[in-house]
Amino acid sequence: MLKNARFAALAVALVTAQCMFAQNLVSSEYLGDRSLSNLQAQFGPLIQNGVKLYKLTYTTPDAFSQPDTASGLIAVPDRSGDWAYPLLCFQHGTVDSRSDAPSNLRGGYQAALVFGGMGYISIMPDFLGIGDSRGFHPYVHAATEASVGVDMLRAAEAFVQTLNHVAVNPEQQVFVCGYSQGGHAAMALQRSLEQDYPDEFNLIASAPMSGPYSISGAMIDALSSDDEYFYPAYIPNTFLSYNYVYGLYDSIQQAFKEPYAGLMQQYFEEQITLSELNDTLINTLTNLAGGSKPKYMIQDSLFDAILNNPDHPVNIALRANDVYDWTPQVPTRLYYCMNDDQVVYTNSVLADSVMNANGAPDVHAIDVDPSADHGGCVQPAFIATILFFAPHQVVSQINAATDPKWSQIRIGPVPASDFVAVYDAPESTEAMVYYPDGKMADYTILETGNGQIPLGKLPAGMYYLVLKKGTHLTVKPVVKR
Repeated sequence: MLKNARFAALAVALVTAQCMFAQNLVSSEYLGDRSLSNLQAQFGPLIQNGVKLYKLTYTTPDAFSQPDTASGLIAVPDRSGDWAYPLLCFQHGTVDSRSDAPSNLRGGYQAALVFGGMGYISIMPDFLGIGDSRGFHPYVHAATEASVGVDMLRAAEAFVQTLNHVAVNPEQQVFVCGYSQGGHAAMALQRSLEQDYPDEFNLIASAPMSGPYSISGAMIDALSSDDEYFYPAYIPNTFLSYNYVYGLYDSIQQAFKEPYAGLMQQYFEEQITLSELNDTLINTLTNLAGGSKPKYMIQDSLFDAILNNPDHPVNIALRANDVYDWTPQVPTRLYYCMNDDQVVYTNSVLADSVMNANGAPDVHAIDVDPSADHGGCVQPAFIATILFFAPHQVVSQINAATDPKWSQIRIGPVPASDFVAVYDAPESTEAMVYYPDGKMADYTILETGNGQIPLGKLPAGMYYLVLKKGTHLTVKPVVKR
């Protein structure tokens, strides 16, 4: 059985190893481009520029603090002129297999297109065990989710220095977000940037979305419930990850019953994909247990220990990867949907409650669509994240003055009541008012560049005013009293 000291030793070794041999860009490979018109047709009119896509490989420590080479995707904004942009790390969700990686233009790589198209130098680490790095993927393992993000940010900075016409903005801004597993990974990365590297990275804001921040609570809830759960493969994926990293058991059969253990072994050896494992587990549980109820996969002794022995090594491993009990200092939004069928929404509510109790200055959990399931939550969460980040984002033209027509825009009154007025915008500017959850509340065109936008029918609260003409876009927070 695992000794508690091994957790501390692994954590110290990982940080030490990262300092010794990380942050080296190994190679880059051009993967193609996407035009502005292509991205706007795919993702909507808020997109401001096209992107160029590259695969990066870089050095980073593996789960055992040994040197490894990891891979990831970077989307660089592409517009005429010389521009400087913020860095943004998007942590991707659960993928199906090693090849289902952002650097292979799979694994949810479209997120890099969206944020790159919004004027961020956007990176997506593949994670360890996915793409080019070796070994089994340490699923929802906070330490390595953070370390690959830190080291790919470093590699991205080095890569951008080799490009013409593009730079990281002078403020060295960094934004972090992610969805599903990526929400957990985004929270782990944010915590690491704030606590371990505050002098190296200028983290501006973070938006973890629909993430399992309470791994220990989510696992116990899933195992203790008698309800059917149609994503049972997440449970062995988590166990296999922690067994791989921490050495909890000598064999899968010690923790899981047959025939489930044999199926999990096939997945561990990369003979089947995660979706194939999930489908087979659902069918097998339905046939043998009368429904897709994950607790029937677990050996009785382990099931009892997880529920009743908080000092069992499995419970220690689960708690070691919870990412909600700390105190973020930068503005943080936890976007979620109450009807999420994969990651229960209480993860976000719990994180909000604990972080605010710890004294976090600006953390809010926001339900962006109470009726949406996990897949349906993606779009509103992304829109809300874009609007949340935009007022903080600095995009500047290198060696040139800011467009005066956009720098002189004013809005008022602040706070607003019946209306918000816009002054000195370009003629025919589109003006859109959005709720914090990403839903549009009002749309108008300012023919002369000046005008009033009614707010009287909206409840008191915070909104985003989006002003757009062509590829120029600015977002200003509006408070209605």
